Amino acid sequence: MMTLTTLVNAAAKARRFCAAAAIAVVATGFPLHASAETFEVKMLNRGEKGPMVFEPDFLEIAPGDRVRFVPTHKSHNAATIDGMVPEGVEGFKSRINDEFETGFEKPGFYGIKCSPHYGMGMVMLIKVGEATLPQSYREVDVPGRAKTRLDDLFEQAGK
Repeated sequence: MMTLTTLVNAAAKARRFCAAAAIAVVATGFPLHASAETFEVKMLNRGEKGPMVFEPDFLEIAPGDRVRFVPTHKSHNAATIDGMVPEGVEGFKSRINDEFETGFEKPGFYGIKCSPHYGMGMVMLIKVGEATLPQSYREVDVPGRAKTRLDDLFEQAGK
């Protein structure tokens, strides 16, 4: 049977442990959002919306979340679209046929393309955190089919 003194000592130890853990998190720079998620996006030759698509083609995620791009067929990659990343963010480009995972820390919108199938409209849009779609994204020069799909995604992002 536990005595009152034993319970008080156990509670004090628990408080000290929690305080030490909080200090360690702050001191090491680890983000406090331990609930970061990883989302999977498939790169498909044909999907629900037709040929050469990302599924899903629109994601709303939180800062710190990650996205894993999975080529389910050959000849796909994931790359940011020039002019469609938040200011100060360096774009990325995965290798053809390779699964690729990356994190999204900065809030904003990220336009993504499959480089070999960009002209066929293989694009997607990722919204990270609270953000408003910049008007400049609508003015980026993109191939015709990609423009049609991006316009649909921009409309979806505005809802």
